[in-house]
Amino acid sequence: MGEYTKAIILGAIQALSEFLPVSSSGHLLISERLLGGNTASPTFDVGLHVGTLLAVLIYFRADWLAFARGLSTDLQDHGSDVRRWSGDTRLLVAIALGTIPAVIAGFLLNSTIETYLRSPIVVGVNLIAFGLLLGWADGLAGTRGLGSMTYAAAVLVGIAQAVALMPGVSRSGATMTAARALSFERDAAARFSFLLSAPVVFAAAVLELGKALVGDEPLAWGPMLVGAATAGLVGWLVIAGLLAFLRTRTLRVFVWYRIALGFVVIGGALAGVL
Repeated sequence: MGEYTKAIILGAIQALSEFLPVSSSGHLLISERLLGGNTASPTFDVGLHVGTLLAVLIYFRADWLAFARGLSTDLQDHGSDVRRWSGDTRLLVAIALGTIPAVIAGFLLNSTIETYLRSPIVVGVNLIAFGLLLGWADGLAGTRGLGSMTYAAAVLVGIAQAVALMPGVSRSGATMTAARALSFERDAAARFSFLLSAPVVFAAAVLELGKALVGDEPLAWGPMLVGAATAGLVGWLVIAGLLAFLRTRTLRVFVWYRIALGFVVIGGALAGVL
């Protein structure tokens, strides 16, 4: 399979599984086994992260601009008096606080996770277990909007994001599960999950780019740009589609998908296919 074709396929898979609560790491791990070749190369790692980051930045561009204006105004008018900061600035602080657990966990545990947990059995079990947890949380009543996101709630959602470093858990799935368990509406849970992804994906993109620039394998700029463009475009469409979907639907379809895929992955691993 050509590098450009592989870049398009992986870019689409990354975008779909990053923003839908179905586990991007799990799907990309499976793709590595099925597509063959070095799908975990620096070229693909950098391109896919940059693409999904662009999707979040572009789709929520009005939010990021509001955050920047609010922070500038509040620091100028109110200084460190957090109680008088605007809702936009407080939400930006909540995003920052929610990012901390994943950064700490990634720094301390990333090598351990890569060494011991990147296996089809682990992916399959996590797909099923955390899919069931998502179904439980989604069945709870949710009345809180994004404006009621507290710093404590943001940290709890951030801890869920840190747990999602394990392959098969799903970053968006874990954060939506936590937010739903904290009584947030589905739309609010999804929006905060998407906004919360930006700092982590940015950090991952910078880390992967740094490793690529000092590594022995040169970046293939053509496939990287194609993968990034595909991930960005598909990611934008997925964000828009899922937010519209969740205004009238539940997350149940994703729960059933995770359970079915989990059993397929476990079966494939036991049969020696994956």
